[in-house]
Amino acid sequence: MNQTPKAPECSINNIYRLDGRVPLGKAIPFGLQHILAMFVSNLAPITLIAAAARPSLSQAEVAVLLQNAMFVAGIATLIQLYPVWKVGSRLPVVMGVSFTFVAVLSSIAANYGYPSLVGAVIVGGLMEGTLGLLAKYWRKIITPIVAASVVTAIGFSLFTVGTRSFGGGYAEDFGSAQNLFLGVITLAACLLWNTLAKGYLKQLSVLAGLVVGYIAAVFMGKVDLGALTSGGLVALPRFLPYMPEFHAGAVASACIIFLVSAAETIGDTSALVSGGLEREITSGEISGSLACDGYASTIAALFGCPPVTSFSQNVGLVAMTKVVNRFTIMTGAACMLLAGLLPPVGNFFASLPESVLGGCTIMMFGSIVISGMQMIANCGFSQRNVTIASLSLAIGIGFTAASEADIWRIFPETIRSVFSSNVVAVVFVVSIILSLVLPKDMDIKKLEAEG
Repeated sequence: MNQTPKAPECSINNIYRLDGRVPLGKAIPFGLQHILAMFVSNLAPITLIAAAARPSLSQAEVAVLLQNAMFVAGIATLIQLYPVWKVGSRLPVVMGVSFTFVAVLSSIAANYGYPSLVGAVIVGGLMEGTLGLLAKYWRKIITPIVAASVVTAIGFSLFTVGTRSFGGGYAEDFGSAQNLFLGVITLAACLLWNTLAKGYLKQLSVLAGLVVGYIAAVFMGKVDLGALTSGGLVALPRFLPYMPEFHAGAVASACIIFLVSAAETIGDTSALVSGGLEREITSGEISGSLACDGYASTIAALFGCPPVTSFSQNVGLVAMTKVVNRFTIMTGAACMLLAGLLPPVGNFFASLPESVLGGCTIMMFGSIVISGMQMIANCGFSQRNVTIASLSLAIGIGFTAASEADIWRIFPETIRSVFSSNVVAVVFVVSIILSLVLPKDMDIKKLEAEG
């Protein structure tokens, strides 16, 4: 009786399997590729929120929070990969500080102070984590077409993020010839590597682009080499740099945006499973992913950081490369932990110019949209599914366009801050409402009417 041979216990081919050991020398480049793809984006939200805080945080305080963010992101990623009890999805999800919370948390930090932000994130994280553990009771409202619509929206929402990075980020020289040149060099290196490399090396195109782009940036004087050695050699993360304070308004605002983040996490993990593992996500994976999102965010708050959540950049990387091995991604999480403990390592990652990052991510974000389209196709093009997907995306993308922001002007500030520029939140809400309201037998009634 013939049996399918088992994969070698330690094999490079295991990078395309969820479990199994990969030779360490082969695993590290793939893990490092994931960390480089999200590292700058993991730190940027903290600098934006800290700048909005009243009183504003000092440069030394911000440095502590950045170090803590690297450490917490590594811990959260490890929990997603290797769950603790029911917390964690056992999927190759990379965690980091989320941009989703920037607007709301900046408002909280400005109106109530940074300690109130910490308190609000603690409560919001506990709420999302508990909702995750109870996902089996409400999971049915997240139908496949809702998840597919949200994944597609995530891809669209990231296009402007990739463009902003390509042009140089939020620096004063955004869109300069130097920045655009760096972005083009990086993108060209990615495409050339993807075209010319053979075998598993083809999946390292993003890392190759980052290396080429970084070297070019050094020669162009876009990297401050002196900053690489600042901060000493070893620094332990600081626990409770701010004692939490709790204000009802701050907590309520944070809990609302945590619900939006939960929708993004469901979309991210659904896209990852669909694009990387080529199957549908299970209720247990959704539950574990959300629980980790929430409880890890509470841990992040205890280190003074904003919430952590799944990174869409890395979902796009998985969809593009099909590298899903947990051990491989774990090596990246270990690099993140080292960056949080060893300032020179963190300084090196943080010195990566935005234009170099944009040259790599702009292609990955397109992969997420394609994954969403594939998920919609798998749901089938029934009249009901087409109505849900088309209307939710039309409203989500149209109502959150910067040029149409005034359409939200009659709504309270809290509603505007959550929805006016968040296409994912709008698509999630509209698709859920349509899924609940539209009759399940729409297509049957249509056929009967035509008959």
